[in-house]
Amino acid sequence: MCDTLVLRQHGHTWFAKNSDREAAEPQRLIRIPAVRGDRVPTVLASYLQIPQVSERFDVILSQPSWLWGGEMGVNERGVAIGNEAVFTRLTLKKGEALLGTDLVRLGLERGASAREALEVITQHLQAFGQGGPSGYRNKGFRHDNSFLIADPDEAWVLETAGHLWVAKRVERWAISNALTLGHDFDLHSPHLHDQARRLECWDGKGDFHFARAFDTRLLPWIGGAHCRQSHNQQVLDACAGHTGFATLSAMLRDHGSCGDHFDHHNNRQVCMHAGRFWRPMQTTASLIAHLRAGDPLLAATGTSAPCMSLFQPLSFDDEAGAALLTDPLAAIEDSLWWRFEPAHRRSLVDADFRHALRASRDQLEPQLMQALDTLIPDWAHLASQAADWHRHWQREAPRAEIQLGRWWQRSGHL
Repeated sequence: MCDTLVLRQHGHTWFAKNSDREAAEPQRLIRIPAVRGDRVPTVLASYLQIPQVSERFDVILSQPSWLWGGEMGVNERGVAIGNEAVFTRLTLKKGEALLGTDLVRLGLERGASAREALEVITQHLQAFGQGGPSGYRNKGFRHDNSFLIADPDEAWVLETAGHLWVAKRVERWAISNALTLGHDFDLHSPHLHDQARRLECWDGKGDFHFARAFDTRLLPWIGGAHCRQSHNQQVLDACAGHTGFATLSAMLRDHGSCGDHFDHHNNRQVCMHAGRFWRPMQTTASLIAHLRAGDPLLAATGTSAPCMSLFQPLSFDDEAGAALLTDPLAAIEDSLWWRFEPAHRRSLVDADFRHALRASRDQLEPQLMQALDTLIPDWAHLASQAADWHRHWQREAPRAEIQLGRWWQRSGHL
């Protein structure tokens, strides 16, 4: 379960995403440097060996610890991509292909624009298919994918079912875990209508509606996909005047009417907290991007649950990211995500701790975000401030294991 948003307003493009995955699944923020003149012929994605390309862009990627690809990311050209699990009638039940996270990374490494990234994804989708076990512990979790793909000049929603896809150029759009495109799309896979009839997903009568032909009902309903998507779309449609990091971080932290009554949460909350059999997913990373040509500016948590996390500024400047980025070759225990997890878990069960943490966060975060408005941010100072904040709350959180229920079970200990 996830939520991804894009907003184009007054010549600016804003992108934001919450990555919801299994509780206690580590997710680190990494930087994959640009490559020029690579002669390696193939690359192993999560499951498949596919052809490699010699030229690849510099990418900042939010990556679940066990996967090759990423949940969301931005490249040096200002292309941002986030994907959503969708549960269609054509979802591959067996076998292995490309995961949606693989397609996110491929689009970012190989796409110089949103349209190029879209073409990279659809070409690989049609050539290799999509699917395979995508859960950290739940290897029966399988799905197709939808994507929001944006750059400084335009944004696209791309929705898929098996090898089939449709895409629409958009200005304000939100996706969750259900298809959103119906009759109205700008691009589609070859012979889409004939394929839909051949697969007995459409009877050929009336106007073809992609979501009605291919979407399923049960899992989107359980996951609250339509409620989250509708809520986010309403907020985006109401955005007027200046939109910035503060507006989007508030959207990603939204709990709706349930507030911090986590036992009452029901998958309809944008900021998601795991808790029971029908609510096994947890927001494990959040990212916001202001897409500008050659100079995208980012804010990321690098930690779970944005409602209890600090958004920190980030860019492709060589000095940026010291308090956020993890070496892709380092152990997951070295990541900010892992180090801060005891504080996150203490916040779930200790209201006084949670309120104090948020109060200090709400003092520091605006200062960090304001620094992005300066011509040359003092990245070392920003990193030092963020690192001090994290160290303080890590010290305040006891290292003893906090009992949060079986949805948090995993191998290893904090």
